[in-house]
Amino acid sequence: MGHWLDRNIIEPGKLPLLLALAAFVVTFLVTRSITRLIRAGKGPFRNVSAGGLHIHHAVPGVVLTVIGGFGAVASGRHGLGAFLSAVVFGIGAGLVLDEFALILHLNDVYWTEEGRKSVEAVVLTAALVGLLLAGFAPFGVNDLSTEELQGRGAAITSVAVNFLFSLVSLSKGKTRTALYGVVVPLIALVGAVRLARPGSPWARRFYRRRPRARARSLVRAYRHDRRWSGPGRAVQDWIAGAPDRSAGGR
Repeated sequence: MGHWLDRNIIEPGKLPLLLALAAFVVTFLVTRSITRLIRAGKGPFRNVSAGGLHIHHAVPGVVLTVIGGFGAVASGRHGLGAFLSAVVFGIGAGLVLDEFALILHLNDVYWTEEGRKSVEAVVLTAALVGLLLAGFAPFGVNDLSTEELQGRGAAITSVAVNFLFSLVSLSKGKTRTALYGVVVPLIALVGAVRLARPGSPWARRFYRRRPRARARSLVRAYRHDRRWSGPGRAVQDWIAGAPDRSAGGR
């Protein structure tokens, strides 16, 4: 049955990736629902502690990620073993990235403003995996024909150019654009030719003696943030819960 699904619903070999993505998203949503209930003091759920030590769910997440990753390597991309490993890996990754901000800051910032980085990491990961499922390959290699792929020079040149676009976007302070550009080169190209964000390495290096460019960069960044920050935060709050106004974790 697994092979039938693999052949007829999605591109061959991508069913494990689809299962991992589904498990990842569902795990994140379920975990956030449970933590929001714990935060509100509702339902039967409580924080897990051992000897007075709070056990964060990133801990079992790491264990499941390791098990799923090694299981996937051992089983290949087909068969029941590969499908189960993909699901286990997706669950583990969902648990780990739900506490990405805690790992980044080495502090319990789950319900603080810094904790929003966890939601951003989850959304970004899901989007990138979704692009891979849609048929995009890193640095635009999927855009090359069979003949071009056979010629190492063309393939290497394509990867190098697309990597350069992503690197320029990253240096301009456009992290999301650079990451999305890894799998969709046109996005990285747009980020590479547009103005850098204020304070980015590119702006500090090339706008130092260009007051007009600095001013345009500031105005554009202000307008962009004013337009999108509010809706973006509202979506994050709807998905994962609003952070506490006061500092502190759980």
